[in-house]
Amino acid sequence: MEERKKIFSGIQPTNTPTLGNYLGALQNWVKLQEDYDCTYSIVDLHSITVRQDPQRLKKQIYESYTLLLAMGVDPERSTAFVQSHNCHHAELSWVLSCFTQFGELSRMTQFKDKSAKHPENINAGLFTYPVLMAADILLYQADLVPVGIDQKQHLELSRDIAIRFNNIYGDVFVVPDAYIPKTTAKVASLQDPTKKMSKSDENPNASISVLDDRDTIIRKFKRAVTDSDTEIRYAPGKDGINNLMSIYSAVTGKTYEDIEKEFKGKGYGEFKLAVGEATADILAPVQSEYARLSADKKYIEECMKNGAEKAFKTSRKTLQKVYKKLGYIVL
Repeated sequence: MEERKKIFSGIQPTNTPTLGNYLGALQNWVKLQEDYDCTYSIVDLHSITVRQDPQRLKKQIYESYTLLLAMGVDPERSTAFVQSHNCHHAELSWVLSCFTQFGELSRMTQFKDKSAKHPENINAGLFTYPVLMAADILLYQADLVPVGIDQKQHLELSRDIAIRFNNIYGDVFVVPDAYIPKTTAKVASLQDPTKKMSKSDENPNASISVLDDRDTIIRKFKRAVTDSDTEIRYAPGKDGINNLMSIYSAVTGKTYEDIEKEFKGKGYGEFKLAVGEATADILAPVQSEYARLSADKKYIEECMKNGAEKAFKTSRKTLQKVYKKLGYIVL
């Protein structure tokens, strides 16, 4: 039997995932389990490049991990763990930082963006964040990494670091490739459809949280920005309606042509309501399972512990290989 390719992906536990996170990434995490050996992590070490409230962060870590399971990530089939529960990430990050050039990190666009957003806290962790990301991936010898456009630069750096290390010490790391799903819903802000939907958006009406209740979801869609036209059709320049059609297509499986026929002669108000109801319908089972799992904290912690042990066992092999190559004494 052919060995399955390995996939690694992580999500930060800062704020509840949005509909965009769910349709664009997390839904695919569940599907990928069918064909790949998957390792999924709540990457909480990354969170503290921006100041966090400790109690809120702790709550968000529980919430994020529970949501992964509620969405369908199977802790028996996949390795699902919290990053800070495995010390190997920080250890390999230090080693890899010694094989990463200052100039490479200074060119990272996310560092520039976050520095502009948080000028009062431009810390070294924010600068070296991509090295930790490389450690996350390379520890598990991942063949593929699901990435969005905003993370592509970081994956390229991970590849460069792996190649550099391998060129010096031999075949140590698998050089990862990007995994780009054939169909990924691109979900934009409901208030500014030229930008992607973000869980850190200050406008509460701009994004749909996967835990928003039905009434909130419908209300937010009713307030969604559209355009002065009244025709429901996918066309250049109609960013607002294009975004709503993209979402409706993703949650119902209907094509744009189907949607245009369904709403021919109908107004934006009726269409917005339909998108809101269809979105609420698709999120309802996730919310129901999340509520069930949240009531069993012992089970969640047991899954976290088992996931961390599986992750530790896998990553230990990689780290020991790295240490031996460097000349460290591995006992």
